Amino acid sequence: MTHETTTLDLGPQTQVLVRLADGVRDERLADPTPCPGLAVRNLLGHLTGLAVAFRDAARKDLGPTTDTSPEESVPDIGPGWRGELAAALGELAQAWREPGAWTGATRAGGVDLPGAVAGAVVADELVVHGWDLARATGQEYTPDPAALQAAYGLLAGAAEESGGERGMFGPVVAVPADAPLLERAVGLSGRDPGWSRPA
Repeated sequence: MTHETTTLDLGPQTQVLVRLADGVRDERLADPTPCPGLAVRNLLGHLTGLAVAFRDAARKDLGPTTDTSPEESVPDIGPGWRGELAAALGELAQAWREPGAWTGATRAGGVDLPGAVAGAVVADELVVHGWDLARATGQEYTPDPAALQAAYGLLAGAAEESGGERGMFGPVVAVPADAPLLERAVGLSGRDPGWSRPA
């Protein structure tokens, strides 16, 4: 798998997520999401945790935040979750604006990987989970085009390595070749672009 080593400003995509989070009504926190087994509140907790982990990965500040697999526990949120998520996303974007974040080796989720790959992975996480959150809470979603392109490149490369059947996060969901780029990325992530929240 080849990865571009060019840097990417994650700020525009983190701002999209902050706006989505601000639009989540408290009565929606227990609703299901396209992520199996995760309610809206758990998805928000996961976003906060991954923002902290990939912030520290960018800083090469390796330790408990970067060593823990996201599968180890179901994340949740506390009463101050909106401010915590916005702060973590802001720090994440700032950390990845440093050129050194994209070079050398780092670690995230207990996995050692090159800095440039970690940057592409976090772009993918922000784009796909933004879609998850928007779908689960009935909001419009337009991801940052540069982050979407990076996410699609990462997901397409992973699927190609498996012969087009399995992506990084599960079996690929077939999507028409002429579908919008976001829908194709969502399909490559193992999600059904037609997913909608239960009435």
